[in-house]
Amino acid sequence: MRKPNLPNTINIALLSFGLLSLITSIVFVSSILAFIGLSLTFWGALLLLLKQEKYVKFKLLDPTAMSSLENLSKITTELNYQGKAVYLPPKYLKDFKSGIVYISKKEEDKIPSPEEIHEEKLFSKNPQGMSIAPPGLNLTNLYEKETGTDFVRADLKYLQNNLPKLFIEILEIAQDLEINTEDNLIKVKITDSIYENFCKQARKLSNICNSIGCPLCSSI
Repeated sequence: MRKPNLPNTINIALLSFGLLSLITSIVFVSSILAFIGLSLTFWGALLLLLKQEKYVKFKLLDPTAMSSLENLSKITTELNYQGKAVYLPPKYLKDFKSGIVYISKKEEDKIPSPEEIHEEKLFSKNPQGMSIAPPGLNLTNLYEKETGTDFVRADLKYLQNNLPKLFIEILEIAQDLEINTEDNLIKVKITDSIYENFCKQARKLSNICNSIGCPLCSSI
């Protein structure tokens, strides 16, 4: 038999007593009962709301995600893949909610045709390369879900106006986020990110950090 959840029981009790006190205050015209009812209702509803979110400790999150990057680093090293990772544009994708990072075998090789990428093979032959899902794909999908926006159809101005609020207030990923343009470059500055320690570890994997990126950089 499943044991009752004590915190939830207490929160429901607070909310119930609060509502009962409010009803009683109306019947007996009592300001004291009204204040008590408002307080209990407020705290009961607030605590129930907070219980809807589940949190994971940072010390559990970092090692779990790091192992995937380490394995990817070993694969690209052992296969001697020298090309820099390229995040392919939407015309290469069958589903806009998906994403593809292409890594060429040789540094000077070009990107294969969209038709070859559409075959959804891990390795391509002409030119030789590897197509993988970006480490930050699920994070990007989360950004879209929270903002209710399909980023494929959003322009840069929208991202400049809305991503800071998403990162700072909604998801609380960072203390600040800035998106600026300089010539043909888009520069993103993230301050005091919760991924800070993870990024420091990812920098040790130079073939990943300087190319594919950690999940946060990959999502950007």
